[in-house]
Amino acid sequence: MIPYGRQEINQTDIDSVIEVLKSDFLTQGPQVPLFEKTVANYCSAEFGVAVNSATSALHIACLALGLDEGDWLWTSPNTFVASANCGLYCGAQVDFVDIDPQTYNLCADALEHKLIKAKQENKLPKIVIPVHFSGQSCDMRRIHLLSQEYGFKIIEDASHAIGGKYLNHSIGGCQYSDITVFSFHPVKIITTAEGGLATTNQSSLAEKMQLLRSHGVTRDSKLMTKEADGGWYYQQVELGFNYRMTELQAALGVSQMQRLDEFVAKRHELQQRYHELLKDMPIKLPYQFLDSYSALHLYPIQLELENITKSHAQVFDELREKGLGVNLHYIPVHTQPYYQNMGFKQGDFPQAERYYSRAISIPLYQGLTFEQQKQVVAVLQRVFH
Repeated sequence: MIPYGRQEINQTDIDSVIEVLKSDFLTQGPQVPLFEKTVANYCSAEFGVAVNSATSALHIACLALGLDEGDWLWTSPNTFVASANCGLYCGAQVDFVDIDPQTYNLCADALEHKLIKAKQENKLPKIVIPVHFSGQSCDMRRIHLLSQEYGFKIIEDASHAIGGKYLNHSIGGCQYSDITVFSFHPVKIITTAEGGLATTNQSSLAEKMQLLRSHGVTRDSKLMTKEADGGWYYQQVELGFNYRMTELQAALGVSQMQRLDEFVAKRHELQQRYHELLKDMPIKLPYQFLDSYSALHLYPIQLELENITKSHAQVFDELREKGLGVNLHYIPVHTQPYYQNMGFKQGDFPQAERYYSRAISIPLYQGLTFEQQKQVVAVLQRVFH
């Protein structure tokens, strides 16, 4: 089986983890701050806050920005449920903005139209989370301009996008956002096994997220309500969580970061080969937004069902039967039963629904060989004919 994505671990990665296993610190040691600094420096951000998952990072990012009951969070329906759930964790209400039919990202035009209506109804969002689907940045300059006009905060969900660029700046630099969140799950560009990280240029947000990831407990005298009783003393000043990243994960992350640009470059090479090999098939190929250099976490194709004798599900099943570990990213969040119970329904976001009805993610990862890529194409040809 050729999977749609997988990690690439080398001996240096393994050695870095073994070194931590032999050290005095398996958690709360020097590797996590080093990983935070490594990612922040790569992105040209002031601060990095590492946590145990991108979901955790989204949660504490929302809390740091003050999301609360009575507030609204908007995001894309074409994403994993975590991008929306983080708003519910805070007691806020969640809504969605339909996607651009070319990039599959949150559509800036749709956002503007929805903001105009929301202002009239006094239901403007406190936070908007644009999702950089498949590693390609949303139109962040336009979204940022809208945030200045309508007064919302921005969290970039860049779970797919470390190593990508927007307007020649590394994604994660927060030029057009308050916070950016990355994921390091094994199918992403680089991995820490499980793990996430939030970047920001605002010290107050970094400090709040650092506090929230570790139970709301601090030893910082500036945050305490009274003088310390002694060297052992700490205070819980917020209701926080145990969202810490381990030293093992951080060491793996530091090692993987050294090959990030190489990984993304290989994905671009594979993408170009796919573009050439698949151009005459009854599929729509991914579109590259001119202002963006995608990290290429995914290679999502859309079936031209009117030119294929099989259904979407039949093509998907046959590809899997023939050894391709294809997947589908994503089932629109608003069609999930939990969200339908909140009042969302089929037809609410037609572009996301249309994309879902014909999308398949085919294998793309830096370890994919050209021979395997030819196998992928050969299987696609057999299934289509």
